[in-house]
Amino acid sequence: LPPGLSRFQSSISLLQSSRSGSPQHDAGSSCFTNQCTRAQVESLVAAARLDDLRSRLCSRMSFGTAGLRAPMGAGFNRINDLTVIQSTQGLFSYLSRYFADLSSRGVVVGFDTRGQEESGCSSQRLAKLTAAVMLSRDVPVHLFSTFVPTPYVVYWCNSAQIGSPHDKEILLNIEEQLEPWSASCWDERLVESSSLRTNPLTQINSCYMEELASLCFHRDLNSSCPLRFVHSSFHGVGHVFVQQAFKTFGFAPPIPVPEQKDPDPNFSSVRCPNPEEGESVLRLSLLLAEKENATVVLATDPDADRLAVAEKCGWKVFTGNELAALLGWWMFFNWKENHPDPADTEGVYMLATTVSSKILQAFARMEGFHFEETLPGFKWIGNRIHELSKTGHSVIFAFEESIGFLCGSMVPEKDGVSSAAVVAEMAAYLHNKNLSLNQQLHNIYRTYGYHVAETSYVICNDPPTIQKIFNRIRNFDGERSYPKMCGGVRIIHVRDATTGYDSSQPDLRSVLPVSRSSQMITFTLQNGVVATLRTSGTEPKIKYYTEFCAAPGKSDVSSLEEELRKITTALLDDFLEPERNNLIRRCV
Repeated sequence: LPPGLSRFQSSISLLQSSRSGSPQHDAGSSCFTNQCTRAQVESLVAAARLDDLRSRLCSRMSFGTAGLRAPMGAGFNRINDLTVIQSTQGLFSYLSRYFADLSSRGVVVGFDTRGQEESGCSSQRLAKLTAAVMLSRDVPVHLFSTFVPTPYVVYWCNSAQIGSPHDKEILLNIEEQLEPWSASCWDERLVESSSLRTNPLTQINSCYMEELASLCFHRDLNSSCPLRFVHSSFHGVGHVFVQQAFKTFGFAPPIPVPEQKDPDPNFSSVRCPNPEEGESVLRLSLLLAEKENATVVLATDPDADRLAVAEKCGWKVFTGNELAALLGWWMFFNWKENHPDPADTEGVYMLATTVSSKILQAFARMEGFHFEETLPGFKWIGNRIHELSKTGHSVIFAFEESIGFLCGSMVPEKDGVSSAAVVAEMAAYLHNKNLSLNQQLHNIYRTYGYHVAETSYVICNDPPTIQKIFNRIRNFDGERSYPKMCGGVRIIHVRDATTGYDSSQPDLRSVLPVSRSSQMITFTLQNGVVATLRTSGTEPKIKYYTEFCAAPGKSDVSSLEEELRKITTALLDDFLEPERNNLIRRCV
């Protein structure tokens, strides 16, 4: 063996997981082996790919902003049969201690359309293995019979994504349960034979569509709406469910993009299955809209929890922040129509993650409702919705800038299906008033102040470099001294969510929870620009967010954009130093 490879041998033998289709049983072993993942590791060993082997075998998946996430493939730091079984065993151990009635309440398991042929993994297969582990411990499993949107599958007993301290405790339990319990854990056929397995699809779908109707305010206009809509599901789960949502709202079904309508784990028609990337990945949708004379394009991501929107006016693709301005306005407009007593506004909240636009804050100041920020990640929003509901308050809209929206509080999770129907109704209503979505957006900005934003990222595949970059920022003008200027403008406040420092607070302590596992620093500038640098919880990225929050009446958009561009360039070049640190700039 090449030097340094021998210590990986025991890891290779441990990487045992069930092969898609018919599992292969090793003689003399209680486990099954996945020939695909085993072959991946053996080929890396043969090629002496030490860095790749270290990445896969020398660390484990951990909770980020949205659960346990990693690429599919061989390795303890990848999603595969074994790591899913291990994770489920750890989850069972934690749940059984936390819930005395686990054996009667059970767990819900869902899946989408994603997969990876070379590792023999698919979302459906991994869902069956998850169910098998629970069934092997006599826990009832409500496993959907087909792919469903993420919002159909709730996370904790409050329906929100798992957060602290549960995430850390679950990880500890996973590490204590690494050896698969029995051959039953590998047997996906258990979901067909066990009496403890049920299929909640019909009931949940019915309940969802009934609840969705509460977000429909102008059904009479919808049924006669002359606008045409195009929808892309990006080869994911969204097609069927968006069609049903439109029916619930009284619309004719949207026109599907035929090349992207059906599930395809290879996402064969797009270079990147993420509608957040904007116009470059919406090409087929826009071409179809031109052909069909459609006015609005809607695109849901593969698990249908995010929504992109474009409108025919030279094809304006709305950013997440711009869509939030429209949806926030729309939800409060209709809420006021149904609650004319101004006193009722006291119980109303809107929420946004701290890296998102401050436009809802501007709404709240002028309209009198409450606005709160959370840390990035919808788990923080979901849990805050739960807390507010316990005190009788109502969250009527929440969002994160990465095209994640929640209208009302149907489920405490971003939801592309319900948001698509709500956007369609808003467009229909505005069309009846001879307004486009884009025209209304500018009406909103003229009333509440223009909010011009820029969001992007650089890629950094070296964690020590990320640490070095943020350490330099924290000691920029001397030891424990943050930058005082950005792009020639004075920085008046600094908030460091990693260390808990906030210069704007009397005690210098951030009101947001401290999150030491990730990096995030926010700068407030004298000219009204707010700029944030943060690491992604799921990808090797340093993201940057800048926004010029102008006062009402300041409507020279081009000058606002120019000043913001100058600040953004300085933030990137002076604070991150991409060339010196070998960072890869975003290329769309």
